[in-house]
Amino acid sequence: MDFRERHVVVTGGTGALGAAMVAALLEHGAICHVPYRDEKQRDRYPHRDRVTMVPVADLADEEAVATLYAAIPELWASIHLAGGFAMSKIADTAKGDLQGQLDINFVTAFLCSREAVKAMTRTGNGGRIVNVAAKAALEPRSGTGMVAYAVSKAAVAAMTAALAEEVVKAGILVNAVAPSIMDTPQNRADMPKADFSHWPKVEEVAATILHLASPDNKVTRGAIVPVYGKS
Repeated sequence: MDFRERHVVVTGGTGALGAAMVAALLEHGAICHVPYRDEKQRDRYPHRDRVTMVPVADLADEEAVATLYAAIPELWASIHLAGGFAMSKIADTAKGDLQGQLDINFVTAFLCSREAVKAMTRTGNGGRIVNVAAKAALEPRSGTGMVAYAVSKAAVAAMTAALAEEVVKAGILVNAVAPSIMDTPQNRADMPKADFSHWPKVEEVAATILHLASPDNKVTRGAIVPVYGKS
């Protein structure tokens, strides 16, 4: 998979999956653009000297997202890993909590997808967009106790499928992955009694995204690819 001279945006690139994703892209020659929230996040990022770090306080801010994408020349791929999780039964979920999950998971992916489409259309060279849904988006019953999160990720999945049809004639292929619980330090800390061997590794999820975002992917579009591991 040859990403040489190809510009790629990775939102959520400073997280556990993001760091693995950027490492894989760099290995294959990509020019990576990684938004970050604050200087502390930027300074501790392991790939900061090999990527373009862009300050973006809120990826749910239309103007900030438009500015991010307008500055990138010849955008090839946009990979949207930014998001957040909240466990809460519906009786304990306020409207603000629901909106927060929609903003961090769906609105960020929507705005970044929109600006990526604009950028790719300007170049006329096509491109790739990859979103992150979740197991709960494909299997809603598994979203019990986290309805707001499940709904926000289901919206990402629906947008992915609809957008894939909308932009395919422009040579833009849109897909998503749907992870189960991933093997990250935070998830291990939150669930110390779980069997970590069943969780997909972030490097494994990143490898799936890498193919979907690559020029080698010439036919897959509108897919919500399960990356569950054994869980």
